[in-house]
Formats: sequence, structure tokens, C-alpha cells
Amino acid sequence: SYAHAVRRVGEMLGRDPAELRMVLCHLGAGASLAAVDGGRSVDTTMGFTPLEGLVMATRSGTVDPGLVLWLVTEAGLAPEAVLEGLEHQSGLLGLSGTADMRDVVAEKGLAFDVYVHSVARHAGGLVASLGGLDALVFTGGVGENAPEVRAAVTDRLAYLGVALDPERNDKGGEGLVSPRDAKVPVLVVAAREDLEIARQTRALLE
Repeated sequence: SYAHAVRRVGEMLGRDPAELRMVLCHLGAGASLAAVDGGRSVDTTMGFTPLEGLVMATRSGTVDPGLVLWLVTEAGLAPEAVLEGLEHQSGLLGLSGTADMRDVVAEKGLAFDVYVHSVARHAGGLVASLGGLDALVFTGGVGENAPEVRAAVTDRLAYLGVALDPERNDKGGEGLVSPRDAKVPVLVVAAREDLEIARQTRALLE
């Protein structure tokens, strides 16, 4: 997803990705952020497993390891039950009773606020890893189709020079969603892992 998005951003902006410091937000049922500097990933929100990082549809995101130990040693839960809870019963589902972002956006309650906080907080950390920001990119099912999420996240990151054009943001589809004179362009890129798989397969075969 990120490899494809980096190339598409270069095409959309008419610039060499090697010149850009990007934070890419792949927001879907599973979600992560990546910091890409000069076309190379230098940081990510995921860890040993996809559980680390952002609050997701049913995954918890980062939690204190002490919580996991407490659930096993003090609460008496089996490790399998803890894993099931963190993987399949947490995140948006645990906060709101639904894993569907459309319902979460419509409600604009705790789950929405926690999700936006999680994305903005981690994005800010990745900007620190990059030492600056030249483009903010949204992709994935939520990143592409939830303008309310993009608006709330970019509002939290306005101090970085990030801004949206409301009309472009609400229009939908792939493209630039910030004003053309924005200090930091914001883009939506369609997630096309299939194209990236095909590209790498062809390169390998050749």
C-alpha cells in the first residue's frame, strides 16, 4: 500500500518522491501510519504485530504491556482470551459497539474522538522522525472515504501547516484535498496493493 502511494504522490505533485518527507495514513479496518523520507520508510506505527499503534476497527492499538500481564496474572484470563479481546473485541467495536466507521462518524462520540486523537498523535510523532513534513497522505477504506476523519485529523495537525479545502475534501476520489497554496499538501490516494504486487512480481520475473 505504501509503496504504491509514494509513487502516486510523486505523480500527483509532479515531484520526485526522493525529495519528499511524507506521512502516509493507511486507515482501514486495519490501520497504520508510515514516515517515508526520500522514498524510504524510516518509521511506522506497527510493531512486532499489527496490534501496536493506532486504534483500529476491532484491534486495541498500543496498550501498556503491564495491562496484558495483569489480565493474565490477576484477572485470571487465559492468554488466548486476552489475544481474542485485543484483536477482535477492542478498538472502535469496544468503544462504540460497532466496527463500522460510517456509524462511528455519524455518532461523533467517544470512539470518533479517540480514533482521531490516535491518528493525529502518532502522525505528529512521525513528523518528528522525519524532521519536517512535505506531504500528508490518506489511503485505505477510511482514509479514502471518510472526509470527516480527514478533516478532524488535519485540524489537529494545523500547526504543521496542514489544511484542507472543504469542497475538495468532500468531493471524494483520489487527488489533492488541500488548497493549492497550502504549505503542506494533503492528498488522497486509492489503495492498490494489487498493482504493487503485480509490479513487484513482474520486476522479479524480468
